[in-house]
Amino acid sequence: MEHYDIVIVGTGAAGLFCALSLPQDKKILCISKDALDGSDSFLAQGGICMLRDDNDYESYFEDTMRAGHYENRKESVEIMIRSSQDIIKDLEGYGVEFEKKDGQFVFTKEGAHSNNRILFHADVTGREITSKLLARAMERENITLKAHTTMVDWVCQDNVCYGIVVADMDGKTSTIEADVTVLACGGLGGVYPHSTNYRHISGDALALAMYHNVRLENCDYVQIHPTTLFTRQNGRSFLISESVRGEGAVLRDKNGERFTDELQPRDVVSNAILAKMKEQGTEHVWLDFSPIPEEEILNHFPNIYKHCVEAGFDPLKTWVPVVPAQHYFMGGIYVDKDSKTTMEQLYAVGETSCNGVHGRNRLASNSLLESLVFAKRAAADIAAKESFKKAADFDNLVNMDGYEDLPSIMEYYHAMVVGEIKKEANLRAEKEAI
Repeated sequence: MEHYDIVIVGTGAAGLFCALSLPQDKKILCISKDALDGSDSFLAQGGICMLRDDNDYESYFEDTMRAGHYENRKESVEIMIRSSQDIIKDLEGYGVEFEKKDGQFVFTKEGAHSNNRILFHADVTGREITSKLLARAMERENITLKAHTTMVDWVCQDNVCYGIVVADMDGKTSTIEADVTVLACGGLGGVYPHSTNYRHISGDALALAMYHNVRLENCDYVQIHPTTLFTRQNGRSFLISESVRGEGAVLRDKNGERFTDELQPRDVVSNAILAKMKEQGTEHVWLDFSPIPEEEILNHFPNIYKHCVEAGFDPLKTWVPVVPAQHYFMGGIYVDKDSKTTMEQLYAVGETSCNGVHGRNRLASNSLLESLVFAKRAAADIAAKESFKKAADFDNLVNMDGYEDLPSIMEYYHAMVVGEIKKEANLRAEKEAI
């Protein structure tokens, strides 16, 4: 058994930012199920939103609410927007670089935004942010980082979390005792056949929440991204950022006709594409980059351009085949405004959590901001606590012999998550049909 003040499950943007925001006298462990850079945060292309000034507040708030079908928690939306400028200052302090011109931020625009308020670093904003956070975390003596370490269970009793059970690459299990556990382990794309997420990110924390009676919220609110590169190969779908459409790219059907407003919320655009594919009996539609100046394509979207060319489609010369795929999870483990779950000493941040910011559908480029804002709030809440409950007999709270067949356990967790999504979707459909 190891002991830490805080164990953070996940080394994406939310987990790392939480670790860096905690006092440096805290002994912190951050674990990753895969490599340390094997999180979806590294894949985020488009950017991160920032409130430009007070005049932008009402439209930013309305854009977020409208995209979320007005099912968002208003308090959370306000917290996120009002915190955005401080978060960007924090990121710059950690060495994150955003596109600038003459020393001033360059803002881009994406679907369903009424203003240019998105900061970016080429088309690899997530990698820029998360790699810099990882580098800073590696410099901190109080932070330990462990790759290829899978959370298998929580050590809990009477609705108090005292730590976690983990497995290493060889399947060997052990326990980690901690005053606080922070879940920052991403979404659930791994349970879908077509997803922009890494395959190993598959909702394990959601299954454990169900098993230990921790409240979940909106588990059927799963976002489909309209434009991923069409391929018949298995594996992670390559996302073509919404900012490509924000800069002018248009969607065309098999006849070359434009059939929708590309800057509507993601669910609306995805549904329009799926309807057109069904109508015309096609496997994909086309994304036409030609309205974007060539220099802009090469400078703003170098990674997307390179990937499309490698797949046989040069955006400077031809249309690119695209298809919707699972992308983001708006639901998750219910948390309050300080990222606390319904279990004591257990927090959840990032895509694992549901603080209500996104409502039914996430507004483009709100994900990184939301993750960082509420990770920092979790850290502040933890730091403010003077004492924590300790397990009277930690070693006897779990039966380690019960974790020998790890593949079967993980398969069971995945089945639980899929079942919960379907159940919630059916219940909601029944309610909305009345």
